[in-house]
Amino acid sequence: MTTTLQPPRAGETRAEAPRPVSPARPGRAGRLLRGPVGDPGWARPGLLVLLAATAILYLWGLGQSGWANSFYSAAVQAGSQSWKAFFYGSSDPANSITVDKTPASLWIMALSVRVFGLSSWSILVPQALLGVATTGLLYTTVKRWSGPAAGLIAGAVAALTPVAVLMFRFNNPDALLVLLLVAAASATVRATEKASAKWLMLAGALVGFGFLTKMLQALLVVPALGLVYLVAAPTPVRKRIAHLLAALGALIVAAGWWIAIVELVPASMRPYIGGSQNNSILELVLGYNGLGRLTGNETGSVGGGGGGTGMWGATGWGRMFNSEIGGQVSWLLPAALILLAAGLVVTRRRYRTDRTRAGLLLWGGWLLVTGLTFSFMAGIFHAYYTVALAPAIGAVVGIGAAALWRRREGSAILAITLAVTAAWSYVLLKRSADFLPWLAPVVLAGGLIVAIGLLLVRVLPRRTAAVLAGAGLIVALAGPAAYAVDTAATPHTGSIPTAGPAAGGMGGPGGGAGRGGQAPGGTATGTTQGGGPGGGGVSGLLNGSTASAAMVTLLQTDAGDYTWAAATVGSNNASGYQLASGEPVMAIGGFNGTDPSPTLAQFTAYAAAGQIHYFISAGTGGGTQTGGSAAAQEIATWVAANYTATTVGSTTVYDLTS
Repeated sequence: MTTTLQPPRAGETRAEAPRPVSPARPGRAGRLLRGPVGDPGWARPGLLVLLAATAILYLWGLGQSGWANSFYSAAVQAGSQSWKAFFYGSSDPANSITVDKTPASLWIMALSVRVFGLSSWSILVPQALLGVATTGLLYTTVKRWSGPAAGLIAGAVAALTPVAVLMFRFNNPDALLVLLLVAAASATVRATEKASAKWLMLAGALVGFGFLTKMLQALLVVPALGLVYLVAAPTPVRKRIAHLLAALGALIVAAGWWIAIVELVPASMRPYIGGSQNNSILELVLGYNGLGRLTGNETGSVGGGGGGTGMWGATGWGRMFNSEIGGQVSWLLPAALILLAAGLVVTRRRYRTDRTRAGLLLWGGWLLVTGLTFSFMAGIFHAYYTVALAPAIGAVVGIGAAALWRRREGSAILAITLAVTAAWSYVLLKRSADFLPWLAPVVLAGGLIVAIGLLLVRVLPRRTAAVLAGAGLIVALAGPAAYAVDTAATPHTGSIPTAGPAAGGMGGPGGGAGRGGQAPGGTATGTTQGGGPGGGGVSGLLNGSTASAAMVTLLQTDAGDYTWAAATVGSNNASGYQLASGEPVMAIGGFNGTDPSPTLAQFTAYAAAGQIHYFISAGTGGGTQTGGSAAAQEIATWVAANYTATTVGSTTVYDLTS
């Protein structure tokens, strides 16, 4: 800090002169707005505006989605009531079966429910805050190597990606996964700067925790993280390889401790592993949620992709741009690919440790590996998986745009990029013909006009050039921003939600599903998927059941005398009754109803011991079930043959104690 020395007044000696006067220190608010030394004055206010806007977008009207994905909400409820259910990720507090994912994302939501009580807000607010944190961390990571302008562009692009708005307002595991992967990228950036093994090991540990969130999908970023360190870290190649091996060890430990515990605990002492056919977490990791997603060979699934076109949509190079996926994530994907290629070309002759090229390798590698995997995987695939692409698209666009803006030949590339982006936005907006029909031609015309201006940017005054750049950013973000606001304003429920307005020709199961609302204990208004309700208040394979007041009273009566207040086929069928009553409901067969748990022998033993009060039919009058394995059908048939059906409202119920 500089000081000002004042000359002595008349009659004073220098020793008597006043002490040096220091300029007034800025207050806490001033320091907050000013930001780090060396940043331009607009950088910190820009970040604060970005974070505030992201928070509003992600928190606005959050409770309208009710339980969102009731499959996970029921598991959160269970974890808030039982520490055993918390650890394993059980679907019910009596620990009959787990969800078909590793439970890290459930832990955060369950802790929130333990503190604030069970509600839609206590489940979903942590997810929204993860989104705000992701935006801020992406900004700081990109800014570190490419400057604040690149960081702001990256954060804005990622935050306004429609599928990101959807997932950070929902309770699927993807929200935590994305934050952990961005954090791993941030740690890799710091590791690469000074060849730090500690930072690289932290990156590995963060990916490992991502594995505990959504298993093998977390590993898709590993090639990019490893490549950038191997190429750009300022240390000899032997040390680079040694550091990478240490980071791999940290990843294995962070991902493996929970897997090892679950695999080693005797099956009789833990819940059944949902999604597996042999009650094995390793089978789940490597099969149903692992290699099976790539090959389409997923035992226990309700169907598969297989071949190139199937239940999960067509695979191939155009998958990220088709009518199902395009409006979710691809608005700036062409721009990212153009800027990635151009950025790598203009940095090809730089030093090995060049940070701009390293940033492009990091985020571009993430984008290409993850995007190609999603494009060609033949197994279960849903549009919302693509939220994992949003940070990479944002970062590549921010880094590439900032790098080219500083080069004489960059204006032409930026002009082409903006024109392509405007044209692609026009195509995407036209797929939703009834949604803001005026916006598509405005975006196209505005994009072409600004693109022409960018060709002349070198001869324009600096202020005019800055205004032109801002206009280009507005045009590029207009389409996804409109979809983002629509997504935030629309309730989403069920297992397969989608962002934005419905687009023509959306394929795959659940296309356009989940765009209805269900308040806790209220009536579902979303689209039912995976078969009809089948009566009895059951909403089908992919949506939670709706419990009437009479059913809630029935389940709560003498519930403390039983391990499970009821049992029914399928986790979503069970979830609505459990969430409404607060009592454990056994999900026979897990999510799809296809897991062999419990077997008929186990179920009859539970019934004989008086551990289950009611069996709720997923059909009418003991008829067919929605989903379900042979074991589930055997149980339903046995119940119908040995107990008397009664009807509560429209729900068919069997009292297993009478």
